[in-house]
Amino acid sequence: MKRSTIFFINLLLLQGIRCAGSHSIWILATLTIGHTPFPEFIAVVMLDDIQLFYYDSDVRKLIYKHHRSEHEQAEQEDAKLIFGDQYRSMKDRASFSKHLLNHTQGVHVQQRMVGCELLDHHTPGPLRSWDAFNTVNHEELHFSMEHSSLHSKGLWPTMWSHIERDTVEWLFANVYTPACIRFLKKYLNIMKNDVMKKVKPRVRLLQKRLPDTGGVRVTCLATGFYPRHINLTLLRDGQPVPDHQITGGELLPNGDETYQMRKSLEVSREELQQHHYTCTAQHLSLDNKLDIHLDIDPGGQHVPTVPLVLSLGVALLLLCVTGAIIAYRKCSTRHTGIGQQQTQQVQLLTLPT
Repeated sequence: MKRSTIFFINLLLLQGIRCAGSHSIWILATLTIGHTPFPEFIAVVMLDDIQLFYYDSDVRKLIYKHHRSEHEQAEQEDAKLIFGDQYRSMKDRASFSKHLLNHTQGVHVQQRMVGCELLDHHTPGPLRSWDAFNTVNHEELHFSMEHSSLHSKGLWPTMWSHIERDTVEWLFANVYTPACIRFLKKYLNIMKNDVMKKVKPRVRLLQKRLPDTGGVRVTCLATGFYPRHINLTLLRDGQPVPDHQITGGELLPNGDETYQMRKSLEVSREELQQHHYTCTAQHLSLDNKLDIHLDIDPGGQHVPTVPLVLSLGVALLLLCVTGAIIAYRKCSTRHTGIGQQQTQQVQLLTLPT
């Protein structure tokens, strides 16, 4: 089952290629053949990176993730028709592929991902669809509203007759794409506070000594940003470091619905002294690109200089306050003792003879 996730992971990574100002809606569906503890059919609807609904063949209704619709009853009826049709379609294709490839035993997975996007200025983008059996892509469809053309490849399209292809192209142009765009616009309006938010990245350029090699790892780190599109570049003497020298670069989620990305480069201590390294970030939340320089000593750990200075300052302040309190207490004790001696002397002077 773990290998079956590769198909969706790779496709989701492709979304990062699209324009940073665009938005998309995706249906990710999985059908499982064979005995597993999971429902036979599962579908998730995603607006950008936010889950809207969940549907499976056991519950047979939409499970809302973030909101409850005013038209829930109508949406539930539509969901039964849409996902019921997807369920049957994927089941037929999985059965055909299973017999075609002579897979008679074991667990097999049919997956589908279909969605559309709005580009900058709300221009409709292409409608895309992928089908895979056991992580092998058997169908890829790409319909462009701008050119009114359907591009396809894979096992299924090669089996279509001219009539079947014309029918599919007509459905993509007149039913699927308009419906997908309307659905996307609707939920962009409903979820605008979530998908339109902008959170600035916290960017640092760090260096850490590597005891095993004696070299230094230079890391460009951006974290806590939203939306997920970011252009993070590690520069050497003002020029981008070649990709084959870079490790990392994957977009990773944080636990607070923001994202992080890091890119690292291993260099010798001599190279570190000979060159100047800079981390540059471009993000929708930033008016201009952000340039960050190295902020720690090569022999240190990932501890920035500024927080270290602040920590030392706080420690010094606490030390001064503690010393002042001790001095005050000593002074108070001394004055109290002198006052008591003076009182005793006065009492002695007033004793009767």
